[in-house]
Amino acid sequence: MPKMGESIMEGTVLQWLKKEGDKINEDESVLEVATDKVDTEIPSTCSGTLEKILAEEGEVVKVGSPIAIIDSEEENTSNNGLDFIDEIEKNFEEVKEIAHQKSDTKAKKIKSESNRFYSPLVLNIASRENISLDTLNEIHGTGENDRVTKYDLLKFLEDKNLVNDPQIESSEKNDFLIELKEGEELIEPDRVRKIIASRMVESKKISPHVTSFVEADITNIYKTRNEIKEIFLKENKFPITFNPIFLKCVADALVEFPMMNISYINEKIIKKNYINIGIAVALNDNNLIVPVLKNVDKLNFIDLIKESNDLISRARNNMLKPTDLESGTYTISNVGSFGNVMGTPIIVQPQVGILAIGSIKKVPAVIETKKGDEIQVRNRLFLSHTYDHRIVDGALGGKFAQKVAENIENFDLKSNIS
Repeated sequence: MPKMGESIMEGTVLQWLKKEGDKINEDESVLEVATDKVDTEIPSTCSGTLEKILAEEGEVVKVGSPIAIIDSEEENTSNNGLDFIDEIEKNFEEVKEIAHQKSDTKAKKIKSESNRFYSPLVLNIASRENISLDTLNEIHGTGENDRVTKYDLLKFLEDKNLVNDPQIESSEKNDFLIELKEGEELIEPDRVRKIIASRMVESKKISPHVTSFVEADITNIYKTRNEIKEIFLKENKFPITFNPIFLKCVADALVEFPMMNISYINEKIIKKNYINIGIAVALNDNNLIVPVLKNVDKLNFIDLIKESNDLISRARNNMLKPTDLESGTYTISNVGSFGNVMGTPIIVQPQVGILAIGSIKKVPAVIETKKGDEIQVRNRLFLSHTYDHRIVDGALGGKFAQKVAENIENFDLKSNIS
């Protein structure tokens, strides 16, 4: 099982794309793996034959553990490489036997008596916490095929510790049983939606959210983009959208206000000396994902356009890598793409701020000129800056939002692409 990100320690085997005996080319996808961040295809590290599958579909495997044996046909050609394969299998079985011996009698009993699949990690936690098989079978699983994950089990234990009143316990059980009325339909959310729901609730529990609103005049950028977008597309083979402009303006504001580019963990401030901006992307299935564009402040504007377009495209086509979802320091969400004027977004933990960008509207506005005040038709939008009020006060949150607005109003598009 390859390492799929700095915070990912295990993955669930969703589906094998190859079967035993199949020929495999180097970098060809062999299986699909799910983590709590993304589903991804795992490529083969070499060409050869898939000799044996060691991890079954639905199994949770720790990073670094063997999941398959591939005869690369490059070395150990004597006996068709069978001695080499036998040695790997022997070592793998020894590792499994050691892990099995470390599990106590109760874990073995649960595993043998249950028809439901439980990972060794879940079984060991259940054994340690004296959870019976009947209780384990009642726990609602959020994993693939309703599999109980360690997070489901830990949440069950946490909730169990909070419930002391029998009436509360009874009420919770009744809430779990949903009675449908006529004209109602029960829909089971998919795994991604469940993860999103969990993260949103968690963020609200962690951070007191406050939102400041500012308005920005984007008329100059709007006109310039309309003038050059066709020529730009013809010359560069990729379009120029508003997203990279917003990314650039936010990155410049983060440079000026570095205390918005932080995390607040265990009552400590972690200041980031790099700017990685998450981009909220709506998917075709109405789910949301936030890929992260790395080192935005170090990119020239053309590369920023190219890399942000590529990241958003791969997000919409389910081609992201786990590393594309890591290490964000700030996030933007373009709610204007849905015609929304403004929004109050939820912070992506452990970041302390997120900016929602509203739709661009033509409005009459009072403009100061040398001849005096005039009313003109301008293109304007609202910026909604939500921040963690534990560590970001209104002054900083408001000034940052205003700085982004100033950057947008003063952005010279032609000079940035020249």
